[in-house]
Parts: sequence; structure tokens; C-alpha cells
Amino acid sequence: MTFAPVLSDEVDQALRSGTAVVALETTLVSHGFSAGRGLVAARQAEQCVRASGAVPATVGIVDGVVRAGLRPAELERFAEAGASARKAGARDIAACVVQGGLGATTVGGTLAVCRAVGIRFLGTGGIGGVHRGFGQRLDISGDLLQIGRTAAVVVCSGAKSMLDVPATAELLETLGIPVLGWQTPTLPLFYTGAGGPPVSAVVTSAAEAARMAEVHWQLSGRSGLLLGRAPADGLDLEAIVAQAVRTVADQGISGQGVTPAVLALVEELSDGRSVQVNQQLIADNAALAAEVAVAHARAASAASG
Repeated sequence: MTFAPVLSDEVDQALRSGTAVVALETTLVSHGFSAGRGLVAARQAEQCVRASGAVPATVGIVDGVVRAGLRPAELERFAEAGASARKAGARDIAACVVQGGLGATTVGGTLAVCRAVGIRFLGTGGIGGVHRGFGQRLDISGDLLQIGRTAAVVVCSGAKSMLDVPATAELLETLGIPVLGWQTPTLPLFYTGAGGPPVSAVVTSAAEAARMAEVHWQLSGRSGLLLGRAPADGLDLEAIVAQAVRTVADQGISGQGVTPAVLALVEELSDGRSVQVNQQLIADNAALAAEVAVAHARAASAASG
């Protein structure tokens, strides 16, 4: 009896032929936005991947089956389910499969699937990391460990802004994960590109990022890399984010429930401005992930031919 992920025909053919493939997560569809906006963001991300020359592989668990390359109707189910869809990190996948559930994969859960099927690139909004106040309550996202054990480039706008970003950067360094800045010397702070910790290297082209990834994988094992791209039209929402984090903590919300609760409150307090930035950076990051994936596929083809 096997429980291997099921690939769509398009994704399967792309992986077999060496065509660039970019993984996309589904937590943003079910948990990241309100009023169906996550579905719009997911569709935009898929379109951006295609426009940049790669194949999108949106990952999710549907009726207990892990799928990479969701059909439109399957993607809509995650939007319709909303928060009732299970938030599936790497630790949750087996339970969701056995219990026949609908599981919206986090960055970490998506990377676990990427590792199983051989997808090397992922586009997302922001990764999980070390939560604020971790000295009092040890709360660290499983995303970081999955990046550390998966040979994939994760393109994002840094760690989610409700986190302790400097502590997250320190842990990324401890895990040996290169943190690259896309034409920026600092790690973006999700809603804004300024004020974050320094990156380990600045990259200026997709080909350079692809080359760094390949050299890293050959010399330093099978760990991942983070490529941080600053949002095009960022906002300084630190005061609002800090207020939301305090409010959620006072409500006793912890673990996987923190991020969606904080995001919803930030949306409310910012009069929806945070949603506009979030949707755009997700699309832009997906496009950049595709550009790097295409550059890597071209280099691999040239080397083998």
C-alpha cells in the first residue's frame, strides 16, 4: 500500500521533461484572506507562473489524497471551506490522508510534498518563523525546518510580519539556509521592504539565483534557499501588526491559529490595505519563482546537451 502524491498530467509531464515547475501552497486560499480573496490570489499566482514560462503545481490534500496540480474545482473547494479546511503542515499530512480530509498545505507542508516529488521551486507570500515572545512561549514554525531539509528555492517577501524577524533570520543562519535578497541587501519585512536584517548575498538576475541554488545543492547538501523579494508597493504596518499580535495573544490564541487571526485583524485595522499588498506580493513572488525555475531548467538543459 502506497500513499504517494498524485500529480496532475501537466505537472507529471513537466517534471519528466525537465520543464520548470513552481509549487504553490493552499493555506493562503483557506486561511490567508477573507471573503474569497485567497482564491483570487491563488489564481493570479498560477497565471503569473504560466506567464513566466513555468508550470504551476498548486498543492493540497483533497479527500485524503495529496495532490500537486489542483484542478479549478478542487482549488475552489479550499476557498469554500475556509477555516474549516485543515491547516496542513508537514506533521499533519499523514493524519489528513488517513482521515480523508481536506488539507490546505502550509509552506512547510508544501515543501514536504515538493521533496517527495522533486519540485525545486516554491512561490509564496511570507514564510513562518520564530514568533514574538518566543522566550516566554517557544513557538517556531515548522516551515523553517522544512526549508532546511528540502532542496528548493523558496521565493517570498521574508517572514510574516507578525513574527520576530531578526530571531527568524538567526535561526535560518543556524540551519545553514542561504538567505538571498532579490536586488535588496536586507530581508523584506513582508508588508514593507525596508528595515530587515541583512541577507547573506544579493542577487540581481534569475540566472544568478538559479546558479547559486545549484552550487549550494552540490556543495552543501540538500537544504533549501530563501530568496526574499521586497513588495513593490509596501506599507509600514508595524504599529497595526504589533497591536494585532497583542490582541490575539490576549485572546489566548496560539499555534497554527495565530497567523490567520493576526492577518484578519491586520486587514480590519488597515481598512483592507494589507490585503492589496499581500495579493500583489504573492503574484510577484510566484512570477519570480518561475523566472528562477526557468533559468535553472535552461542551465540544466545546456549542461546535459
